[in-house]
Amino acid sequence: MPDLKGALIGCGFFAVNQMHGWNDVKGARIVAICDRDPERLNIVGDQFGIARRYTDARQMFADSGFDFVDIATTVNSHRALVEMAAAYRVPAICQKPFAPTLADAKAMVAACETAGIPLMIHENFRWQTPIQAVHKALGSGAIGMPFWGRFSFRSGYDVFSGQPYLAEGERFIVEDLGIHTLDIARYILGDVTSLTARIKRINPNINGEDVATILLDHENGATSVVDVSYATKQSTEPFPETLIEIDGTEGSIRLSQGYELQITNAGGTVNTDVAPTLLSWASRPWHNIQESVFAIQQHWIDSLKASFESSTSGADNLKTFALVEAAYESAATKATIEIGTLLK
Repeated sequence: MPDLKGALIGCGFFAVNQMHGWNDVKGARIVAICDRDPERLNIVGDQFGIARRYTDARQMFADSGFDFVDIATTVNSHRALVEMAAAYRVPAICQKPFAPTLADAKAMVAACETAGIPLMIHENFRWQTPIQAVHKALGSGAIGMPFWGRFSFRSGYDVFSGQPYLAEGERFIVEDLGIHTLDIARYILGDVTSLTARIKRINPNINGEDVATILLDHENGATSVVDVSYATKQSTEPFPETLIEIDGTEGSIRLSQGYELQITNAGGTVNTDVAPTLLSWASRPWHNIQESVFAIQQHWIDSLKASFESSTSGADNLKTFALVEAAYESAATKATIEIGTLLK
């Protein structure tokens, strides 16, 4: 099959990683870009040699000539742009967070289903090499049936220097980072029935919370803890690693700092290096995330060409987004939230 042609909307902080990823993806290339800021548009256009440049998304859709669109804008623009893609029947990738509200996210999924087009959420953390290794190890039956897990991202890294807008919103760590960690918990241990959460703001210079601890009950009977923090100072900074502990009926899995995977069962203990590849355009310590950007984009192209539903489809990501909404509701009310009621 010939290469699929794509368009990118949004040329901000993270979009450069996506453009590099698209250059590496087999079977696709970006032919048009759009951003309301002409300066950012030209910086990205010049860097990646994209001739078709737009400051108006509707005009870009009207001119057509592409097979999918990658929406890499901020959250408040997502619904309008996804619904625009649906109106033009163009398959769409949408950056996380999915939408401002769960109701918006449901409307976006419905719009794409009605139009008969695929919708994938750019939930790339589950595509990180170490996360994939944990998923494979658990699926192999190496530790039997899992009954407990912990998914931890605790850091003192200054994310606000590169993305100052993160300090401005009333919501921060659950919506921006916890959404990834919650998705990993779902991916590894399965869907969630109920959730209890507590959040805190430690940094006085931000508006939202920077620490969250979330207890999950999974459909398979397992219990897990998702804990995320940007207020944790350690001797060795783990950013941007997600650390995982899983206990099963026949053993345990540990993904520890430095990308070491340890599997312990009746046969003993095996340690494996599951470090991500340092791509030619990537830089440490971001290379773990950067590699996963390429991986999810390749998965999207493979899914379009083979006509299968992507791993992080809009319908699937509703279940992750519901956990974010439930976490904020639980933190506010000090109650346990039943997830099924949010998804109806």
